[in-house]
Amino acid sequence: MMVLKCIAVDDEPLALKLVETFIGQTPFLELTASCDNAVEAMSLIKEKQPDLVFLDINMPNLTGMELARLLQEHQGSTPKIVFTTAYNHYAIEGYKVNAVDYLLKPFSYEEFLRAANKVLQISEEASNHYQPIAADDEFFFLKVEYQWVRISLKDVLYIESLKDYVRVHLIDSQKPVLSLISLKALEEKLPSAKFMRIHRSFIVSLDKINAISKNSIFIGKTEITVGEQYKEAFRTIVEKWLK
Repeated sequence: MMVLKCIAVDDEPLALKLVETFIGQTPFLELTASCDNAVEAMSLIKEKQPDLVFLDINMPNLTGMELARLLQEHQGSTPKIVFTTAYNHYAIEGYKVNAVDYLLKPFSYEEFLRAANKVLQISEEASNHYQPIAADDEFFFLKVEYQWVRISLKDVLYIESLKDYVRVHLIDSQKPVLSLISLKALEEKLPSAKFMRIHRSFIVSLDKINAISKNSIFIGKTEITVGEQYKEAFRTIVEKWLK
């Protein structure tokens, strides 16, 4: 069983202590830090890179909901969030920022464990024990809802990030394949000779690129911008093509 690194954030000392205690009672959770405000939490998340944050909503200066929105805008991977609050009217707003669950204070260990197990299941499905695809392999499998779907490498046009999910756009398919895996994890799986990440939100199939402009590539009618941090590596590829 994988172990999830956690951070607990709450401005109420007793509530914070309770979450710390519950984390300590749960074998697959590891408390790496705790704090009483969202501003400090932001720094801790950047430093500790946790898998999960138990996050109070009503805090001074920066609320938990505001922190969650800031994390969504972050370019790197973001931790899963379980909100803890005494106010149930935040539930819908919480799901808008992709919170995994919402614990209404006072909550029991059973409720806490149910939320933690939900995060564990999502994390284990996302990892999927992915092995790199060999350059001569012709296909790979992705977990799609409750089944494994075979994807032919030659059919992939480009792959788009949707936070913890990816959307795989295929030839002759109006509906892309949606799978619970991060773009980074899939990037590590795909053969670099055939696929390249050119933007924080996109991986493209190199042999499907049919036009290149100064800052973009085109696959069919779809234009994808080449991100600043990927320009140098992509330029190297283009120079080889143009020799």
